[in-house]
Amino acid sequence: MKIETAKVASPNSQQALFNFLSDLNNLEQLMPEGKIDNWKSDSDSCEFSIKGMASIGLRVIDRKPNNEINIESFGKAPFKFKLNILIEEKSADSAETQIIFDGDVNPFMKMMIEKPLSNFFNMLTAKAGELKL
Repeated sequence: MKIETAKVASPNSQQALFNFLSDLNNLEQLMPEGKIDNWKSDSDSCEFSIKGMASIGLRVIDRKPNNEINIESFGKAPFKFKLNILIEEKSADSAETQIIFDGDVNPFMKMMIEKPLSNFFNMLTAKAGELKL
């Protein structure tokens, strides 16, 4: 299953946005308030629980400076998936961000989770667009 968010404009330089998003300690600031428990992180990985749902582990597998951050699931995640965070420069002090999710999900599960995941990733990119770095 593949989900691509819309590209969201940010009033930050490509490098500032990349530096912020490539440190998974910062991901907590983009998460929905009151929906996340048991947050643990370092610069390369994070683990958390979504209230009433699954535990998720994420780790960076590659960083392409200023352009792309590749992340994969690990641990107790209910299915394997990868996230690619793309950052495109628009001007010296603005950029666009997009998240691409690629998950190994069976057709039944896809029907249940596609819309909530799309909403979640769109919310993350929207919050990234509101950052003032």
